[in-house]
Amino acid sequence: MIDDAAADAAASGAVGGVLDPELPQGTFVLEPGVMAPLVARIATSEGSGTHRSMCPFTGAPLVTFPISSADDVAACTVRARLAQRGWARLSVRDRAGVLLRLGRIVLERQSEALDLIQLETGKARRAAFEEIADVAQVARHYAVRGERYLGSRRTRGMVPLLTGAQVHRRPVGVVGVIASWSNPLVLALSEALPALLAGNAVVLKPDPQATLTALWAAEALDDAGLPAGLFQVVAGGPDVGEALIEHVDHISFTGSTATGRKVASRAGQRLIGSMLALGGKNPLYVMEDVDIDAVVPGIVRACYSNAGQLCVSVERLVVHEAVADEFVAKFVRAVRNLRLGPALDYSAEVGSLTSAAQLDNVTAHVDDALARGARVLAGGVHRADVGPYFYAPTVLDDVPAQAAVAREETFGPVVTITRVDCDEEAIAVMNDTEYGLHAAVWSRDVGRARRVAARVETGSVAINDGYSIAWGSVSAPLGGWKASGLGGRHGTASIDGLTRQQTVVTSRGARFGATLDNLYGVGGDTPSRVLTTALDVMRRLRMA
Repeated sequence: MIDDAAADAAASGAVGGVLDPELPQGTFVLEPGVMAPLVARIATSEGSGTHRSMCPFTGAPLVTFPISSADDVAACTVRARLAQRGWARLSVRDRAGVLLRLGRIVLERQSEALDLIQLETGKARRAAFEEIADVAQVARHYAVRGERYLGSRRTRGMVPLLTGAQVHRRPVGVVGVIASWSNPLVLALSEALPALLAGNAVVLKPDPQATLTALWAAEALDDAGLPAGLFQVVAGGPDVGEALIEHVDHISFTGSTATGRKVASRAGQRLIGSMLALGGKNPLYVMEDVDIDAVVPGIVRACYSNAGQLCVSVERLVVHEAVADEFVAKFVRAVRNLRLGPALDYSAEVGSLTSAAQLDNVTAHVDDALARGARVLAGGVHRADVGPYFYAPTVLDDVPAQAAVAREETFGPVVTITRVDCDEEAIAVMNDTEYGLHAAVWSRDVGRARRVAARVETGSVAINDGYSIAWGSVSAPLGGWKASGLGGRHGTASIDGLTRQQTVVTSRGARFGATLDNLYGVGGDTPSRVLTTALDVMRRLRMA
């Protein structure tokens, strides 16, 4: 896809698959005609204007696409409801087949998706590949575990033998997904796949900067055999997201805590379920027993993958005083050696920030910290020589508690250093935040690390890894505490949020007259005495 576009674009000024630096604002990175089939997938009547997205690597335009209106959103959900009825009647195994085929398609056509992800977000290719791997993992997991997760289960009724109960999972109906730009493929599909498996339809509203990747996901699902109408994409800004909340039966939102509170409020007013994946200020604790040379590469990746624009990226390093000097020196050296670049291959280790707004926020945090007395050990500069939104991977020391970078989510390639004398102090520092998304602990003593992890106030903790094994453990729930979100994704957590439970109880004794109604018909205190005896027997037998 991109190779053909690059060839056409070269004739009009674009070179190397990106653009001609002599014409940065006039040359489309992607040939509009090549993108037309993807753009045509947007659910829109084309009467609400257009949006032009930009390539973070260069500032050149990527694509212009029509945005959806509130009426388009409403019509989209009507189509989704009609399609969902037939889909829910299929067996879980039939629905799982679509997910298995999607996982294969994503792996086989990864170069297409990688190019789009990079061009829309500015991330390095290795960070983009993490999205490919995650979607393949999630698709396989739910396809394989689907029948177990969604199967009906029997449970004890009120009176053993005489009554029985079955618990069924039913789809909620239409699931709305509002996704941020940070992981466009993952966030387009991580909630959508379990939602579809459970028998729901999905309407996705991606961030305008990441719409092409979302449309590519829709195309891949079509190619995997998903029936029409079950996965639709609406395009636009916050007003489109607000309209979506008004028409769906469950909303999944990934973004800022401030916006998440508004989403939760409206979902609560409508009495629909919600899953909110919000901000974080994630800490990583380096204990004094680590092999510094061995752990530095992994900790660098934990901090600077996707230029720090991951919800689970580390922004605060908490280092034991006994190894602080040596660790910081080697960490800073490794950070300074990171390769920045806009290449559509694996040559760059750190990519670009995604937008001018992200660059402004990162710059403001660093400048505020320096004004308050912090020291720059690495980076701290806008790398305009590499691209318009590149920022050097940054390490800050002696950051005062009042600095914005110490309290607020930066969501960029900036890490602060805090030295501690013991585990107790480290735990206090790690928990001193309104957020509670993710944390990491590095130590040779896994038992000690687990004891620390048990006291950290976050939804997930990785031991001797930054974030990959936590995110990649898709059978385990992943979600935030405190101001970092509500609900969770992965494993049964997604299924719980995307289904309704229905209990069906049966009076088996009705066939031979052994019912509560007949017992109550005896009159007097006999029913109470009989039930008292039965309840006492069940207590003695510890029958749940």
